[in-house]
Amino acid sequence: MVLSPKKNKGYQHLQDIEDRIKNPFNFVDTTATKKVFALRKRIRAVAGGTSASKTISILVWLIDYCQTKQERDKLCSVVSESHPHLEKGAILDFQNIMKDRGYWNENLWNQTKHTYTFETGNKLEFYSVDTYGKAHGPRRDVLFVNEANNLEYKIVDQLITRTREIVWMDWNPSEEFWFYTEILPNRDDVEFITLTYLDNEALDEIVIREIESHKNNKNWWTVYGLGQLGVIESRIYKDWQFVDEIPFEARLERYGLDFGYSNDPTAIVAVYYYNGGYILDEVTYEKGMLNDRIAGVLKNVDKALIIADQSEPKSIDEIRLHGLTILPCQKGPGSINRGIGWVQQQKISVTKRSVNLIKEYRNYLWITDEKTDQILNEAQDFDNHAMDALRYAIASIKDPNQMNAHVHYAQSAMPMSNIPHVSDTSAPKKFATTYIPKRL
Repeated sequence: MVLSPKKNKGYQHLQDIEDRIKNPFNFVDTTATKKVFALRKRIRAVAGGTSASKTISILVWLIDYCQTKQERDKLCSVVSESHPHLEKGAILDFQNIMKDRGYWNENLWNQTKHTYTFETGNKLEFYSVDTYGKAHGPRRDVLFVNEANNLEYKIVDQLITRTREIVWMDWNPSEEFWFYTEILPNRDDVEFITLTYLDNEALDEIVIREIESHKNNKNWWTVYGLGQLGVIESRIYKDWQFVDEIPFEARLERYGLDFGYSNDPTAIVAVYYYNGGYILDEVTYEKGMLNDRIAGVLKNVDKALIIADQSEPKSIDEIRLHGLTILPCQKGPGSINRGIGWVQQQKISVTKRSVNLIKEYRNYLWITDEKTDQILNEAQDFDNHAMDALRYAIASIKDPNQMNAHVHYAQSAMPMSNIPHVSDTSAPKKFATTYIPKRL
């Protein structure tokens, strides 16, 4: 995380930042900030690995620009693939920086338009551009394309054309996309830098150790550790589609639940059957959730069988005491790969609001041997909480062996009145509730 620099025309003031600090802040000056502020050309491209402070450093620059008195009545736009992605990412980061530095004025924030008007008259707006039509509109002075690799080139090209001054963009370099083929080789007004976690001195030792613990996974380390361009042939899931909402006709089949607490989030994923495939919807993705809170969340959504991580039987029993129908997933030798296989066979769609689930989907890899470059038949065991939850749910629907195990467990673990009706255990879908869900 980085310090929000104060106003100064030309942005040449980073040398004396520490001299002006009187009290400690959550956002501190980093090498990433200095590298971002040193860029001068029209198109300023920032690739990098995980926790490299790409987005926050660019937001700091935008805040500085908007606060500069010499810049008046300018419009800056922060765009991304979806509004949920912005809400849980760039908007939240922007608000945290402003509040941390004592700049935030609630009266200047328009929650409806997601626009902040600075005392200088400059405006910073946030909006999604998931379709080409949304790229048309009024011109702006400064553009920031957040996670640019998730947008089509024709959309970004239109946005750049309608930008008068400066264009920022950032991304994780997981694979080659239009920046490397359309922009970098064809323009002379581009500055391109790469940041890594080593440029972010604000990271604590726990995060650094966690990142460096994945050096043995070559593909992951190349992209997310070193910030270098990779070719992610080892992605486990591919070609999922993204939808705006759950169709009314979709049938709620399961909830998958992966427990977390201090270091890992608890992930709950709803699984709907629709038109020959499954739609996934992120219900919860949060750290620090006690079992009572998890049960509270599940009691306030439409009812369906819950399949949870079997490694926490006490948690499962506590949640069942709230009157919820919950069973453990079935684990054993080869169960992870079998479950992944069941998911890979399905036509999968994901709601756009499922920001954390989408992020895990894009980064969920088979481990690659660092010495031989061979892709191993072993899934990474980190940043996979929503991936585990959806796997529990879909495997329980599609795998007859798991279905039989669930029925046996249910008969021994709960009163018969709480067991979902199963008239034919060879037809796993019959295990689903017949409850017709509302739109979430």
